[in-house]
Amino acid sequence: MGTTQLALSLAGGALLAMAAIAPAYSQSIRNVVIVHGALADGSGWRKVHDLLKARGFKVTVVQPPMTSLQDDVAASKRILDLQDGPSLLVGHSYGGMVVTQAGSAENVAGLVYIAAFQPDEGENLLDLAGKTPPATTGIKATADDYLYLDPEVYAADFAADVPKAEAEFMAASQVLPSKASFEAKITQPAWKTKKSWALIATEDRAIHPDLMRSMAKRAGSAVKEIKASHALFMSQPAAVADLIETAAKAVSK
Repeated sequence: MGTTQLALSLAGGALLAMAAIAPAYSQSIRNVVIVHGALADGSGWRKVHDLLKARGFKVTVVQPPMTSLQDDVAASKRILDLQDGPSLLVGHSYGGMVVTQAGSAENVAGLVYIAAFQPDEGENLLDLAGKTPPATTGIKATADDYLYLDPEVYAADFAADVPKAEAEFMAASQVLPSKASFEAKITQPAWKTKKSWALIATEDRAIHPDLMRSMAKRAGSAVKEIKASHALFMSQPAAVADLIETAAKAVSK
C-alpha cells in the first residue's frame, strides 16, 4: 500500500470511529437527576417524578446530606455516574447551588433551576440572600450551626399553596442544612458552559423573586414565571415537569 493509500485508509478509519461516537452526543436526553433543596426532602418530588416517568423519562432524586456543599456535590455526582448516558440536572432552592457546581461534569447535558439559587463564581448562598433578602425571617440556627425554618411560619413562608396537613408534615420533617454549606463559595459555575432554564415562583417567600430574576438574566437562562410558593414542585408539579421536558428536548437537538 502506497503512502497516499495508507493516509486515506487511516483517515477513513478515523471518520468511521467519529461516526460511531457521534450518536452519544446527539442522543435524546431521557435521564433527569433532581437535587432537592434545604428544609425539605426528595419525597416532595413524587408528583413531578411520576409525571416525567409517564412521559418516558428516567428520574432519580438525589438525597444530599447537606453537611457541606462539597459533600452535596459529591452525592449528586455519585448519582450522575450511575446513569446510562447524559442527564438533565435539576436543582431546587439550595439545590441550585449544588447543581451549579456539580453540573460541570461531562455527563450533564443541561441545567434546570426550580425556584433556585443560581450563583456565579465566588458567591455563596448567604451573601446572595443577604443582598436581596427574602420575605421570611423565620430561619433559625441550632447550637451546632445547622439551620431550620421555624415550624410556626413554615407553611406561610415555604409552602403557602400546599394543603395545610402536607405543609405541617414538611415542617416536622424538614432537612436541616449546615450553615457551612450556605457559606461555601462556588468555584466553577456550570451555567457558563451549559444551557439553563429557570422557573421563578412569583409568590416565593424563601428566595426573593427579584433575586431569582437577576441571577437567571445573568446566566442567560430561559425563564418562565408562575404564581406559586417556594414549594412549587408540590403545588405546581405539571408546570415543573413541563419545563424539565422542554429543557430535555432542547438539549437533545
